[in-house]
Amino acid sequence: MTPTAGIAAVIQLAVAPVFLLAAIAGLLNVMSTRLGRIIDRARVIERRIPQTKRDEQLALLRSETTTLWRRIDLINWGIRLCVTGALTVCLVIVSLFVGAFVTVNISIVIAVLFVLAMFLMIAGLLFLLREVNVSTRTMRQGLEIALEGGTAPQPGQR
Repeated sequence: MTPTAGIAAVIQLAVAPVFLLAAIAGLLNVMSTRLGRIIDRARVIERRIPQTKRDEQLALLRSETTTLWRRIDLINWGIRLCVTGALTVCLVIVSLFVGAFVTVNISIVIAVLFVLAMFLMIAGLLFLLREVNVSTRTMRQGLEIALEGGTAPQPGQR
């Protein structure tokens, strides 16, 4: 096999992990958008706290702030794990090229890196799932509290 043909074969092998990187990038876009929305909500609450007159409202805002910090932690862990998974996929791609030009068999290294990348992605997705669960539960509780108080939440509010 000519050197050019060898490089072409490695590039063909590397195409699947590159598509995986594109998928991870889309997932990271979703997670960073969720993080941005959580931060926006935290800023709204931050502005409301000094204006709050009733203790019940202040307690509710503090509770929501605690929940928002929990959501931030969850989504941050999801982002960290997915980015680490993407970096691991990059190492798979590099290993494919290195393996084509060294006489040492690194197929086990490539397999381990790929499996590690998948575990990191699974963990990141589980953190995203948990954050969505916390978000949904908090939204439901907020609506129930608003309905018990006899007032519906205003648009743009919880």
